[in-house]
Amino acid sequence: MNPYRKQYEAQTGKVVSKHAQRLEPLFTKISTGATLPPRGQQAVDLGFTAHSLNDPREDPEVYQYYQWVLANFFEDQVVHELSAKLIGATFTAANIFKTDLPQPITLNPWQIEKMMAFPLATKRAIIVENNGVFIWLLHRHPDWPMINQAGNDFNQAYLEVVQSLEQRQVALTYIGDIDSRGIQMADYLFGQLSATTIETFTAIQSPTTVFQWLTTFGKPNVKRSRDLRVIQPTFRKELDSINVLKCFVEQEQLISTYEALIPAWLQSC
Repeated sequence: MNPYRKQYEAQTGKVVSKHAQRLEPLFTKISTGATLPPRGQQAVDLGFTAHSLNDPREDPEVYQYYQWVLANFFEDQVVHELSAKLIGATFTAANIFKTDLPQPITLNPWQIEKMMAFPLATKRAIIVENNGVFIWLLHRHPDWPMINQAGNDFNQAYLEVVQSLEQRQVALTYIGDIDSRGIQMADYLFGQLSATTIETFTAIQSPTTVFQWLTTFGKPNVKRSRDLRVIQPTFRKELDSINVLKCFVEQEQLISTYEALIPAWLQSC
């Protein structure tokens, strides 16, 4: 009996039907690291409908068996499948790459590899958490080099480009909402980097400025000032200030402050 099927049946008490057993050649390909077509094509090639591996309502038995095997046999292995996500998994930035295209530009996963070596237009960039703040600052300062983080959307395409930029010696600094979740997002993103110092990453949004902004602009809110887990000590200080003062500051409140601080940082050596 196939080892995937044997362990699945032993642990779940469910019998894998002949219908679902058609997945097993796919598991063999995954185990060898073979390059696979997009997931919908994988499903159709095996005789299922296109959404069977993505939608639990389409073919529940097949979906459950497929997901269980991925989680229990291939959790630490990259599945080499071509992405069908031409939208969604994207990277949006302005004035980062040397191009005549109107700014900002949005890259999809198919463009990422070649953009890794594309000529750069800057050696400094501001990562902006909020979509609206990103586009408003770009409208007011069309030459500023900025990267749109899009909130909690840390998709793989985005992370790959940011990691590539720092490896090419682009200094990256971060601005976001001064609330518990905003600090946690900054902490997570910094943890995905390897060449950026915490001093550079928090050059504008440092623990000192965070405390000043909270005391000047802070709005009381227990939920948005709650304690959350962060790893980097610098972000722990910022989160402590939020938690002690029980208030938060949104990026939209800081536009004029950014306009005073960002030019100096862009011009500094």
